[in-house]
Order: sequence, then C-alpha cells, then structure tokens
Amino acid sequence: MKKVIVTCGLPGKALDRLSKKYQLYIHSSKEKSMSDEELKQRITTADAVITLLSNKIDKKMLDAAKKLKIVSNYAVGYNNIDIEACTDRNIWVGHTPDVLTETTADFAFALLMSAARKIVVADKYVRNEKFHGWFPELFMGCDIHHKKLGIIGMGRIGQAVAKRALGFDMEVIYYDTRGDLGINNAQSVKFEELIETSDYISLHVPLLESTHHLISQKELERMKESAILINTSRGPVIDEKALTKALQERIIAAAGLDVYEDEPNVHSGLLNHENVVLAPHIASSSKETREKMTEVAVENVIRVLEGNKPLHSVNKI
Repeated sequence: MKKVIVTCGLPGKALDRLSKKYQLYIHSSKEKSMSDEELKQRITTADAVITLLSNKIDKKMLDAAKKLKIVSNYAVGYNNIDIEACTDRNIWVGHTPDVLTETTADFAFALLMSAARKIVVADKYVRNEKFHGWFPELFMGCDIHHKKLGIIGMGRIGQAVAKRALGFDMEVIYYDTRGDLGINNAQSVKFEELIETSDYISLHVPLLESTHHLISQKELERMKESAILINTSRGPVIDEKALTKALQERIIAAAGLDVYEDEPNVHSGLLNHENVVLAPHIASSSKETREKMTEVAVENVIRVLEGNKPLHSVNKI
C-alpha cells in the first residue's frame, strides 16, 4: 500500500480521503510541524508528503526519499522546497493557489486599516482602563479614502487588494515586473514612482533572489513620512532591521506585518513599537480557506499517486 506523510494536522475532513486509499501518517500536533529529523526518517518510505512552509525540502531531505512521487505544499508559496532538485528526481511539487486569494486580500486590507486608524493600540488603551473620556486628538490616525495605494506585485492577490481599494475611492497604482498589465482602474508605474508617491504600499511578491530585501533602507528613505507599509507576502522581502530604524526615526509613519524575516522570530524593535501592527502569519487563516487548502493539497496527492498530474503544480516532469 502506498504511504502518505502529513507533517502537521490539517483542518477539514479531506484527509479522510487519503486514509481510505493509502497508509496515512499524520503528525499528531495541529500547532507545530514535524521536525526535520522525523520527516527525514519517515520520508524514506513515503510515496507522497504534504508539507508546510516550515518544512525544508532540500537535496539532503530528497536524498532520503527513495519512493517519493510528490511534495504537496500546504501553501501558495514554495520557497521551502528545492524545485530543481525535485524535478531532477521526477518528483512533482504541488501547491494551493487561487483558494486563498480573496482571504489574503481581506487581511491585507485589514492590516492597512488597523495601522492607519491605530485600532490595535486603541483597543489596548481601552482594555487597560485608560479611556477616561473623548478628546479631539485621541488616537488620531490617517484617512484611507481618496488616498494613493501602491501595490508591488499585481498578481491574483494584488489585484484583489486593488478591488477593495476602489471601494474606498483610493487611487491605485502598481509596479509589476511584467510591466503594464492593462488592469482597469489601476495605473502601472515605475518602482521608484510608486515608492515615492504612495500613501500606502502593499507587498504581494514571491520570495526570490530579486525580491529579497526589496524594501530596505534606501527604499524606506524615499517613501513619504506619512507612508504606511503592508506586507502579507514573505518576510525577507523587507529588511526588518531597516524597517525598525525607519519606524523609530519616523522616516515612515507605520507598518502592518503578517510575515517576518526570521519567522517566527520578530525584531525586538518592532515588538516594542506601537506604530506597527503585528500578526502571526494568518492572512489566509479563515475556516473556509484553510479547509479548501487541505482539499487541494489532498487532491494533488491523489492525482499523482493515481498516475496523473497534480491539480496545481509548480514544476513539470
């Protein structure tokens, strides 16, 4: 019987499909993924593995996998997997795009609104029983309506964020390496113009060599002092040390982050700064989306083990 490894407990009932067809091992925890050591031991006899972004699937891991036919990543991103090494070994790499687009866009806009209107620090203020009456400058934030939103990376999620911005009568500009994508109600601009003129900047790029520290000290210093930076893409896209300095020195006004450069570690300067909203990598974390992601990850596995292509694949073999 073919063997499937799942490195972390997943929401929904889709894993039941695997248990009826294959020998299934699911890591006992729903809060922490299987260790690299355990995965390396178990992957030796596995035909398929469903992984999280925290599972590093590199050449050493793949060398231990004698029967592996697919790595099905429970994520849209796949920077945790050596794609070339998988392809060389005729191993499919599956992922879960599309299903989390709208949910992630919702959350990106929630971060934007929270940072702009100081919702988190205001909530803490009330809970600590410091609210003793209204006054004109109490937690005075920034308007969102009719401001300029700059989107870096105009893929599915970037476009979904743009649609939400239009509901607030925002002016939407974007930069994408593919150039002008002909998107209605959004203007393609050069990277420098976006950085210098946007009131809000939202990042929606994959983690590549070219996007590592895409936002560093140089870019932060070119932003408006009133700019607010939002990141729901990947942590290393921002130089966290430079961002901390920019917030401390009021080079930019605020930030909203869901991902971190050395996740799960967060720069201490960010932890101590009230002008940044911090979330624990939950942009796609809705019940509906998480269960759908499980369904897609499972479908990728079943299709490959039955001799077909995955529903969504990163590579071609």
